[in-house]
Amino acid sequence: MHTDNATLSCLIVDDEPLAQEVLQTHVAKIPSLRVVQVCNNAMEAFEALHKHQIDLVFLDINMPVISGLNFLSSLKEPPAVIFTTAYPEYAVDGFELDAVDYLLKPISFQRFSKAIDKVFARVKQLPGVLPEVKAVAISEPASNLKIVQPEKDYFFVKADNKLVKVSFADILFIEGMKDYLKMQLKTGTPIVIHQTMKGMEDQLPSNRFMRIHKSYIVSLEAIQAIEGAIVHLGKNQIPVSNTYREMLLAAVASGK
Repeated sequence: MHTDNATLSCLIVDDEPLAQEVLQTHVAKIPSLRVVQVCNNAMEAFEALHKHQIDLVFLDINMPVISGLNFLSSLKEPPAVIFTTAYPEYAVDGFELDAVDYLLKPISFQRFSKAIDKVFARVKQLPGVLPEVKAVAISEPASNLKIVQPEKDYFFVKADNKLVKVSFADILFIEGMKDYLKMQLKTGTPIVIHQTMKGMEDQLPSNRFMRIHKSYIVSLEAIQAIEGAIVHLGKNQIPVSNTYREMLLAAVASGK
C-alpha cells in the first residue's frame, strides 16, 4: 500500500456528480484521507490507477458500459475498495470480491466514517505499511474525528436532471411527499428532489435544521413563532409532532 505524508490516497469512481460531491465532502473531513482523482466511469478509473498510486477506491456499482463489480474483478492487485450504490441487493456480490465495506446511497458521514474505520483496521494488519501510516490508523477512529475544514454554507441537490446549488440560508422548510421531497425556499420557488427524509437530514447541518415531524424538516433560523403544535415560518404553518416538540423547544431556547 502506497502512502504520502501518512495519508491514504483515494479514487472516487461514480457517474453521478451529486454522489461525487458527497464523497469529496466526506473525505475532506478526515485528515488522513485525500482525493487524488474523481472518475466518471471505469475506463477513467483504469487510467487513474496506472497514473497514480491509489490506496482506496470508492466505487459505484451501477455505471454504464463497465459496472463497478466487473471493474474490480478485472484488477489483478486491486487497492482497498468501498462500494457505493443505491441498490442493496448487490451487497453480497461486493463482499465476495473482498470489498472493505458497502455504502448505501444516500451516504451519511457517520456511516462513511465507520467504513473508513474498517479500512484503517486493514491497514494495521498489512505487512510493509509505513509505521507513520499505521500510527494514523491506530491513533483515533475516523468516526471520532472532528471536521477540520470550514463547513460550507451551501450544498447541491439533484432536480430536473441537473445539479442545483442551494444556500442553507435560503431554505425555509423541507416537506416529504412519498418518494420525493419539496424544498421550500425564501424566494418562494420550491425545488422537488428525489431523496429520502433521512438522506436529507444527513446532508443538512444539525445546528441549523431540525426534523419536527415525520414529513417536515425546518430551518431553525427561519422560525418566527411556535404556537402550540404549529411552527410559523413566514406565511407557512408547519405541524410539529409530540415526538419532536421537546427537542425543538430546547433547541430554540438554547439558540442552537
